[in-house]
Order: sequence, then structure tokens, then C-alpha cells
Amino acid sequence: MPTPFLRRNSFWLILSLALCLISAVGASFVQSNGATVAVTDMRWETSSGRELSALLYKPASATPENKAPVVIVSHGWWNSREMQDANYVELAKRGYVVVSIDMYGHGNSGPLPLGMESENGTGMYDAVKLVAQLPYIDPDKIGVSGHSNGARAANYAVVADNEAEKPLISAVLLVDNEAFYSDLTDPAKYVNNYGSRDVGLVADQYDEFFFRSYDANGQQLTPPREFIGTPNAQSFLHFGTTDDSDVRTADELYTETIDGTDALRVVYTPAQTHPWGPFSKQTTEYTIDFFQEAFGAPDPIPAGSQTWQLKAFFNALGLIGFGMFLVAFTKALLVTRAFAGLRRTEPFQLAPSSRKGLYWFWGALVVSALFSGWSYVALSQSAALTPIVFNAAPTWIPQGAPFFIGLWAAVNGVFSIVVMVVSYLLFGRKNGQNLREVGVFPGWKPFLHGLGLSAVVVVAAFGIVFVVDYFFKTDFRFWVLAVKAFTPDKVGIAFLYLPLFLVYYVANSVAINSFNRFTIREKEWVNTAILALFNSLAPLVLVIAQYWTFFVTGDLIPGFGGIFSIWLFPVIVILAASAVITRKIFRATNNPYIGGFIMAAVVTVISVTNTLTVVS
Repeated sequence: MPTPFLRRNSFWLILSLALCLISAVGASFVQSNGATVAVTDMRWETSSGRELSALLYKPASATPENKAPVVIVSHGWWNSREMQDANYVELAKRGYVVVSIDMYGHGNSGPLPLGMESENGTGMYDAVKLVAQLPYIDPDKIGVSGHSNGARAANYAVVADNEAEKPLISAVLLVDNEAFYSDLTDPAKYVNNYGSRDVGLVADQYDEFFFRSYDANGQQLTPPREFIGTPNAQSFLHFGTTDDSDVRTADELYTETIDGTDALRVVYTPAQTHPWGPFSKQTTEYTIDFFQEAFGAPDPIPAGSQTWQLKAFFNALGLIGFGMFLVAFTKALLVTRAFAGLRRTEPFQLAPSSRKGLYWFWGALVVSALFSGWSYVALSQSAALTPIVFNAAPTWIPQGAPFFIGLWAAVNGVFSIVVMVVSYLLFGRKNGQNLREVGVFPGWKPFLHGLGLSAVVVVAAFGIVFVVDYFFKTDFRFWVLAVKAFTPDKVGIAFLYLPLFLVYYVANSVAINSFNRFTIREKEWVNTAILALFNSLAPLVLVIAQYWTFFVTGDLIPGFGGIFSIWLFPVIVILAASAVITRKIFRATNNPYIGGFIMAAVVTVISVTNTLTVVS
């Protein structure tokens, strides 16, 4: 009986490629505003002596005869230039020239030397100096904006601009980081560090890091949602002075004449979290309104009329297509002469587990989930790891965040191996489990052969990413989870972290497919769904607990830093997807190592290409 077309692997392979293509074309069409905005990938050696990477968005209306305002935007720490897509899509279609940078140490820019974060605004001021020379921009209308530490980069850029012979920056929008409220040499003295520039501040009511006030002993007095009433906010809105008789409010524009120029200040306080800023319709609306107030819009469009969400939709389609490709291309290679020997040739009959087997199944899942959550929190509280994770001290580890996630993964991989050994010795061996039949011992030749297949799949998958980047200047992403093109130095860094991720993803694939594969109510997909859920359960619970506490009390869980819950956002999706991907590959090969190798390599590359690189 012929296999229905929708169940053929060829259909899924074609569909995966189609999704990647639709993603690229759709995202490119949106970000170029229907081909009316030219998108250029820029890389140059700056006056700081380092390479800076940026995306330039130039509307067709910007010409030497019709100069346009320009806004330099920046992502936050551990991100890349593409995270600013809401801003560059919306500003460019309104006639602004936009430059979205990779701060030094991020994306395709050169690595950041330890302790050099403030030099030329972590690259932002180097970008300002470059764009000031472009013939089609208005040199009197240069703005900067950034999210999180991108806002800190904007502050550093202002400091550098203040010291310049001819200041260049005329407007600043700080998103989800503090302004420089006080004298840089006397923190107790409020001053106006921004002069006559127009300055706005987006202060989230549920920001995990900023907008709190403290007493002289460092004890917190107010949570972020009460920021507008604090001395910092009031001094900012009073242009560096204090006036207790005039309490100023959020979302209100305040103006004052400084050095003969009308300057404005405004604070926006959306009810959202720190990482939501770059993905927020409300914050994007604030950005549009602010720069329209500061510069005027060459092509005025209501701030609420936004299309960047379409780009996000197309980017997400590509991410789905990328995941589908990993499975479909693996299975397609199994019919080639090079890898046909890895294909399962005999049908494997699944049987429901016994009652005692179900006890072991559920027990192992619960114990593993509890250990996963406990170990993550324990590692996050380790004083010994802190300087390494945050690249705060000289070390041979260039990327702290991937090291932390990789270490946690490896610890849980070792724990999973221990659970499997105990399960086999106390239950599996006594009940006829054959480790060779379930793929734990495939033999050295199939093992190495599978490693070769995995390498081909990973290279092919990222080959698609590079093609999309080259022709369309887009990538595959959803919010903080991104699969993007990268520079050659990331390959060497990836090999540094790959062993950590291999321990986990190989062990996880063996556990899912060789130890826990059976039918539940005569359906294998129920078993797969349960395993996918438990794979990501501990991170999911930690995130829910963190934000439930935050929303109810205004404070994070004591001892559990906000950045550690944010780092779990992509992990939740990846771990659930990993269970499905490795299961589908195992069904075609009876080899749990192939899926484990593929997931380890893919996750390692994703990790090292979406983070901070520091050299010391």
C-alpha cells in the first residue's frame, strides 16, 4: 500500500525548505517596506581599532538633496543587532535612516576587551561618527537609542559626545536602563548630563534590573512600578534639578530652554518586563512618538500603525522550517548510498509499559525535573561562577552565558546517565531490556557513521541560514531565540563549548528513546508529548515562579537573579523541541546518538552566536 503524500519524508523536506524561503522573502519585504528601504550589511574598522557590524536602513526618500534624520539603535547585552527589528522597521518606513549596530563583543562585531565597555559607547559613538559623514543624513538630527545595556551604550555615547569638539547627538531615547542622573564624579549631586538634547526614558514597571530606589544602607525602598515618584525620575524630568513642589508624571512631555535650545524630557512607564521591551508594540509606539517629537517624521504615520509584527511572524516561520529541516534532511540522507547503512530496516513493535515500568518512568521524570530545577538555581547562586558567567574577571572562557547554560546542561546530562544506569540495573535488566536492541550499544561503526551524518545535517541546516542572510539580510528567530549567520571566530568558540552540550543532549536522547519509549493508551505520541513537557518542565516552573512572585510582590525571588530566568526563555522551547526531534530521528535509525549529536551542535552554535564575547 503506497504511503500517503503527506506522510512521505519528501513532503516534509519540501515544506521545511518552503517555510525557510517564505520566511526570508516575507521578512525581507517587511523590513524593506516593500523594497522602498535599502538594507545594507556594514562592517568597518572604527577609530577604536575594532570591527563594528551594523545594518543600515536607508529609505528611498533620503538623498543629498533631501536629507533625513538618522537614529542609531542598539540591542541589549547578550543579543545582536536583529533584536532591534521593531525599531528599524518602523522608523525606516517613516523616512528615518536607521543604523542597528552589533555592540562590540556581540553578533558580527569584534570581541570586547575586558573592562572597555564605556569606550566610544561600546561602539555606538563610533557608529555616530560614521553616519555623521553620510551625504543623505541631516547632521543636526542624529539620535541614539538602545535597549538595556544598549541604553547604557547610548549614555556612554553621550559622555563621549560631550567631550567632542563638535557634539553630534541631538536626541536620546533610553529603553530599560537608567539615565545618568547625577554628576559622574559626585553621585550625590543631581545634574543635567544631557544638555540641550531631547531625552526620553522607558522605565518598565516590572523591570528585573533597574528603576528601584535605595536607602543609604543599600536597602530597597521602592519597586520599579513606583519609579516615577523617585528622586531619580523627578530630577530627570526637572532637567537635573530637584523641585519637591512640582511633582511630574509619566507620559508627559516637559520642555525647558537650555543654551538657547528648547529641550524635552519624558518618562514612559509601561506595565511590562525588561526583556519584552524589544518585542513590545507599546515601547515601539513610544519610540516612534519620541523621535517624531524630537525630529519630526519625514513620512508621518500614526505610531499605532505598525508592521514589524509581520516580520516577526515570517522570522518565526523560518525557525519552524529550520527545525523541520533537521528531521526531514536526516531522513532524506538515509536513502543515499553514503548513509543507507544507518536506516532502520526492521519495524520496531512498541508495547505498553507494565505497571512497575510506569512507576520507574514517572519516578525518573519527576526526580530528573526536580534535580534540573535545583541544580539551575544552585549554579546561579555560586559565587565562584559569578565572575566567569558575567565576564567580570580575566579568564580563558570568552563567553560566560553559554558556559553557564552548558555547565548546567552537562551536570544534568551526568545525572541522567546515573538515573539510566540505576534504572537498568534495578529494573530494565530484570525485565529483558536489551541495550543493543534499543540502540544504546550500536557498535563503533554505526556510532561514528552517525556522527558523520549529524555533521552533514548541521552544516546543511546552517548553510540555509547563510544563504538567507546573504540574499535577504534576515534570519530565523522568535523573540530571544534566534538562528543566525555568524563570523568564523564563532566556530572555534563553539568547539570550546560543544563537549558540555554533548553530554546533555546525547544522554537526553538516549534516555528519551532507548529507556522511555513505549506506548501510552496505545499511542506513542502521548509518550513523546509527556517527555517533551518534562524536558522543559523545570525551566518552565522556575520562570513562572519568578514572574508570579514579581507581579504579586514587585520583587524577584530572593537569591534568584532576573537574568537567570530570562536565559531560560529559549531553553524552554529548545528542550521541548529536542524531545520531538530526537524521537523522530530515532524512529528512522534506532540510533539515539544521531539526534543527540545534531541537537548538541545546533544548540551550541545558537548559544555562541547570540551572546557576549570578551577577551582578557
